[in-house]
Amino acid sequence: MKGFPEDFLWGGAIACSQADGAFNEGGKGLSTQDCRYFDAAWDFDTIYKKNAYVSDIRKEDFQKAIQTADTAHYPLRRGIDFYHEYPNDVKLFKELGLKIFRTSICWSRIFPNGDDAEPNEEGLRYYDSLFQALKDNGIKIFATIMHYDIPVNLVVKYGGWKNRKLVDLFARYAEVLFTRYKDIVDYWLPINEINAARFAHWDGISIIADQQEHLDQTVFQSLHHQFLANARAVALSKKIIGKKNVGAMVAAFTIYPGTCDPRDVMQTLTDQRYSNYFYFDVMARGCYPAYMKPLFEKLNVHIQIEDGDEELLRDNTVDFLSFSYYASQIASVDEDFEVTTGNMAGSVYANPYLKKSDFGWSVDNMGLRITLNKLYDRYQLPLFVAENGLGAFDQLEDGTVHDAYRIEYLKNHVEAMRDAIADGVDLIGYTMWGIIDLVACGPLTMDKRYGVIYVDRDNEGNGSNKRYKKDSFHWYKVCIASNGKNI
Repeated sequence: MKGFPEDFLWGGAIACSQADGAFNEGGKGLSTQDCRYFDAAWDFDTIYKKNAYVSDIRKEDFQKAIQTADTAHYPLRRGIDFYHEYPNDVKLFKELGLKIFRTSICWSRIFPNGDDAEPNEEGLRYYDSLFQALKDNGIKIFATIMHYDIPVNLVVKYGGWKNRKLVDLFARYAEVLFTRYKDIVDYWLPINEINAARFAHWDGISIIADQQEHLDQTVFQSLHHQFLANARAVALSKKIIGKKNVGAMVAAFTIYPGTCDPRDVMQTLTDQRYSNYFYFDVMARGCYPAYMKPLFEKLNVHIQIEDGDEELLRDNTVDFLSFSYYASQIASVDEDFEVTTGNMAGSVYANPYLKKSDFGWSVDNMGLRITLNKLYDRYQLPLFVAENGLGAFDQLEDGTVHDAYRIEYLKNHVEAMRDAIADGVDLIGYTMWGIIDLVACGPLTMDKRYGVIYVDRDNEGNGSNKRYKKDSFHWYKVCIASNGKNI
C-alpha cells in the first residue's frame, strides 16, 4: 500500500488565544476571545452541554468584560502562558520531531486597536523570536492570520465583520505580516474555520447576535467581507511573497444520510453544501455557487456586492485547502433520530455505528478518509488536515498520562490519511490539534485535553504549569520518525 510522501508535514497546532496568556503584556490590546466568560463552579451539564458550544456574547456581558482585568473568569486571558514558556515548549516540539507547527498570530498584538496608525513593534518582536526559535529547531511554520480573535475596538467602533471597513484593516494587517515574515513562514491561512460565522457568531464574525435586526443578513454580509479579506490576502501574497502558499479552511462536517430514504440523501447533499462546500466554492472556485440562491431567498438575505468584488474573488483563489476534522454527522428528515452533542455546530443526530468520546462526539476515522476524497474530487487542490484530535479527561499519574485511548484515536486517523493518499488524494500535511494542552475553545476548560503534552493547570488556572510527556507523545514521536509506518 502506498504510504505517506517523504516530505509529508507531520505537525501540531495551537491558537494564540487558547495558549498565549499574557493578555495585557507586550503592548497587546484586548481581543474578542479575552471577553468570553467562564465560571469554574458550573456543573458538567452547564459546561459541556448548555455552555460548551455557544460562544455568543450578550451586549451586557461584553460591556462587563471590556471593563475588567479579571483573569479568574476569563481563562483565555491566561491560557497556558505559551507567551513566556514557548522556548521550552519548542524544545519539546523538536524532541517530538515535529516537521511543522501551526499557530495563529494575535491581531491585537500587532495592531492593539485594529485601526492603529502603526503596528506594535513589541508584538512583532515576539513573533520574530517565536518564529526564529521554530526555524532554529528545524520546524516549518503554518501561520493563521485570524483564529477567532480580533481587537475589541473593531467591535466597539465598527460592529465586527458586518462592517466592510474590516476588509481594509485586515488587508493592512496581512500586509505587515507578509512583508515581515515572507521568508520565514512556510504556509499562510488568512481565516480559521470561516464557516464558524454561521454556528459560532462571536468566534466567527465578532458580532453580538442579539443586537442584530436580521441575523441571517448580518451573517452572510459578514461572510462576504471575510471572503473579500481572504482574496485580498491572496492578492497581497502574490505581490509580496510570490509563492503559492495561502490556503482556506473550514470546520469539516462529514455528513451521512440517516437512511436510504431519498429525502435523507437529498438532505445530506443540502447540509453538506451549506456547511462546507459553499465556503470552499467561493474561495477555491472564485464565485458564489448557484445552489445558494434558494437559501438566500428563503432567509431574505440580500448581500451587498460592490463593483470589483466579483473580480477580486475570481482572480484570487487559494492555493490549498485545509480543514479541521473531529467527528461526522447524520442528516435526516426524521426528527425522531437520537440526538447527541456535536462539536461547535451544535447537536446532531447520533450514529449507531460509531463510538462516542467523553464529550459525546462521534469517533469516526473513516469519515476523515471520506472527507479527504470528497474534497480532492471536488477541487483538485492540495489538502492539509489543519486540526484533528481527541478531547478527553486525562489523569496525570507518576509524571505522565497513560492515554491509550488517544493513541488509538490518532492511529486510526493516521491510517485513514494513509488510505486517502492511496486513493489518490494529494495530502501535504497534518497538524494535530492542541499538540500541547490548552484552554478548550468550546467549554473554556483545561480538563478537556487534546495534547500529547500535559500542562499542569486546572479549570481555575491553578497548578504548576509544568509540562509532562504523555504516552501519546512517545507514540507520535515514533509515528513521525517512521513517516507513518510504525503506528
